[in-house]
Amino acid sequence: MSEEAMERAVQQALAREGIGEQVLAAGQFSPRGHSGSLFAGGFAGSEVGELGGSVGEAVGEVAGAVGGMKASAVTSGMPEWMLVGVTADAVYGFDGRSRSKEPGAMVFRAERDRLQVKVHQRVNVRVLELIHPESGSRIELEASRVPLAHGKDVIAALDEAGSPPTD
Repeated sequence: MSEEAMERAVQQALAREGIGEQVLAAGQFSPRGHSGSLFAGGFAGSEVGELGGSVGEAVGEVAGAVGGMKASAVTSGMPEWMLVGVTADAVYGFDGRSRSKEPGAMVFRAERDRLQVKVHQRVNVRVLELIHPESGSRIELEASRVPLAHGKDVIAALDEAGSPPTD
């Protein structure tokens, strides 16, 4: 989905919630650890499936990868896929993928003026931490480095609009 289409989808979801803020950027994110769980689950499934020969190994790898991603989402308390939008006042997360017609329920809202942003560059993902310093609560997300996810655009919008990311 194009960046404009993601922004439009998040804008419509905000309107559905009665929020009139303008979306500056939007991207697709998952809970932190999602991609790592895919690799770990795939490896474990492959090892177990090896008992059934090459077909068993392949089936085990796929099942393990899917199971690892699902387990990561369950333990984080967030959906497996989210559309995250940045406005001048807040960061919003909605259940859903970029290929969905419309984002689902709002998962979180974090006010920008009370937010510290940290970004960590990893091999295949960008990790985004949204931290509320007063309470210590944090939302930890990751976005694929693939440009179609537009995670970099969300991070840039947070930097440009006054919540400078730190590493």
